Amino acid sequence: MRPPSDSEPVAVIGGGLAGISAAIALTEAGCRVTLYEARPRLGGAACSFQRDGMTVDNGQHVFLRCCTAYRGLLERIGGTGLVDLQSRFDVRVLSAAGRSGRLRRAALPGPLHFVPALAGYRLLRPGDRVRALRGSIALSRLDPADPVLDEVTFGSWLAEHGQRAPARQALWDLLAVAALNTGVEEAALGPAVKVFKTALLGRPDAADLGIPLVPLGELHDTAARAAIVRRGGDVRVGAKVSAIEPGPAVVVDGARIRASAVIVATRHEQAAKLVPLDAAPGRDTWNALDASPIINVHAVYDRPVMPAPFVAVTDSPVQWVFDKTRVAGLRRGQYLAVSVSVADTWIDRPTADLREVFVPALRAVLPAARGARLTDFFVTRERRATFRQAPGSGALRPRSTTHWPGLYLAGAWTDTGWPDTMEGAVRSGLHAAGLVRRHLRRQETTP
Repeated sequence: MRPPSDSEPVAVIGGGLAGISAAIALTEAGCRVTLYEARPRLGGAACSFQRDGMTVDNGQHVFLRCCTAYRGLLERIGGTGLVDLQSRFDVRVLSAAGRSGRLRRAALPGPLHFVPALAGYRLLRPGDRVRALRGSIALSRLDPADPVLDEVTFGSWLAEHGQRAPARQALWDLLAVAALNTGVEEAALGPAVKVFKTALLGRPDAADLGIPLVPLGELHDTAARAAIVRRGGDVRVGAKVSAIEPGPAVVVDGARIRASAVIVATRHEQAAKLVPLDAAPGRDTWNALDASPIINVHAVYDRPVMPAPFVAVTDSPVQWVFDKTRVAGLRRGQYLAVSVSVADTWIDRPTADLREVFVPALRAVLPAARGARLTDFFVTRERRATFRQAPGSGALRPRSTTHWPGLYLAGAWTDTGWPDTMEGAVRSGLHAAGLVRRHLRRQETTP
């Protein structure tokens, strides 16, 4: 389909991954597109900024090999060579007590590929390893789309299936918190099953980790913006959309602009304010999705203190630590970013308080840090990083369609079948773009 060149452009509201994906997909189909983003750059929460000569990512974002939609986005924007994707899932896990373990998949067909990893995971006692294997088998039999799973917590299911506190802390919580930004005691069973079944219990290579080799802004802002413009799209940053009107039309910085269709690709709180009530009578329930925060603790040392590119940590306020030295452009010393999900405890604490907690915690798990000098310490905060994926949240997630023809929703909070992740965001944008194309085709054929 290639609409006439004089047709009104499709308005995409929001320049996060959902909006970027929708805009690129539509321009590839020959549609005129204008992407509106209120902030001065694209990328949403996956962005970068400058600090003392370093390029700092607001937060660490990783993806998995099974994130096919996000990997497709990277290919479209020319970013495939700007990320590192593991050839085999391999994670070193440290504990505050000085012990360590390793989770590395074997060269076996799924789901057998994780049996050796669990059997040899030294942070669990042999009995807990056996119970973890049994729990994995039971988990693999569940259907994440079953609405019953949206009504119970992952923690209660683990308890019913013999997963004791040590296994829940050193295995299930370690992975679930990072993927869901919700602790196992609060997380709904459905999204937890989706994560574990898709990534760890399906294809053997599904969980291989991908990490950007460049700042996120280079991928999700610079490269994404260039890809949209190269295909004929228009990107307007610093442009605030305040209303959506019949027509459809959008009100941008006080001016009414007609559109052939509109995709709302903002966070759910913003969408609830923008989308007219008669277009989405259930919009007032979207705010019940709430939000779960993430903080990133940034520590710069005068010398290398962590040889690995990243480690996971258990039994500590530290959760995952990433070496960001080369990505940030630091020439001397080492820059580590500590990603802390479900950060309700920390989100409002002053940076000085967090320093008193996290600097000793890093020394506990990284012995080399004990003799190093800390040259910089700062914190970035995403108060509303994801929606809170608790029981009942699945029923609150709306579909992409609305009661208004030509008005569609996108965002990781919509009903994508995935948790609130980069993959879910991209999938939502692609789906909304497909709905727009069908809408425009119907418009062309209507007398």
